Amino acid sequence: MVGILRSQAKYDAAEFLRTPEEIQQFLEIVFEENQDDPAIIAAAIGAATRAYGMVRTARETGLTREGLYKAFSETGNPSFANVLKVMKVLGLGVKPIALPRRKPTKAKTRSRRDAA
Repeated sequence: MVGILRSQAKYDAAEFLRTPEEIQQFLEIVFEENQDDPAIIAAAIGAATRAYGMVRTARETGLTREGLYKAFSETGNPSFANVLKVMKVLGLGVKPIALPRRKPTKAKTRSRRDAA
C-alpha cells in the first residue's frame, strides 16, 4: 500500500484525488484498513495534502512546505499536532471509533507475596 502513496511511484494517489469528498473517502479507507500502520496513514495524509496543495496547506497550517513533505512522507513521523492541523485544513477531523472487542486474555493473578 505504501508504494501507491509515494510521490516517486508510478502511481500517485494524489493525482486521482480531485474533490474534498474523494480525499475524505480515500483517507477513511486508508485509516480503516491500516489502523496499525502509522507510516501508511502518514503517507496517505501526505497524498491528500499534495492533492489539496502543499503551498496552500503550508500557508493555512503555518508549517513549511518542506516540513510537510518530510513529515508526511513514507519515512516521516509527523507530530499529532501537525496531523490535526493538516486534517483541519483538509476539512476533516479525527474521530474515535469503537473497534471490535478482542477476546480477553487471562489476567495474571497476583500471589499473596506480590500483594503484600
